[in-house]
Amino acid sequence: MTPPSDRRFESRQPANTRGVVVAPGLELPCLIIDQSQAGLRLRLDRGFALPSRIIVIDLARGMAIEADLAWSKGLEVGLKQAGQASLRGLVPSRFAAAREAFRRAGG
Repeated sequence: MTPPSDRRFESRQPANTRGVVVAPGLELPCLIIDQSQAGLRLRLDRGFALPSRIIVIDLARGMAIEADLAWSKGLEVGLKQAGQASLRGLVPSRFAAAREAFRRAGG
């Protein structure tokens, strides 16, 4: 079986960093496997149906990444980035829940 071709315009960079998925009524640990300028790939701790728009907290960088669900397969999901903001200092109101989750995670 031939693997599918990679349709990305930007190269993906390995990340292998801890993260937290945040959405209304949801806070789920994850691993950020790799990322590019346009998106990222996550591995979730457990199988979960995610909403179409989520926020991913990159715990190492202290960043909140707003993203749209592009695909899901098993415990892995692909996301298209829609925006991001630092969680250190003042944050836009749409990232308030992400900032609280970042603080609970030790940020």
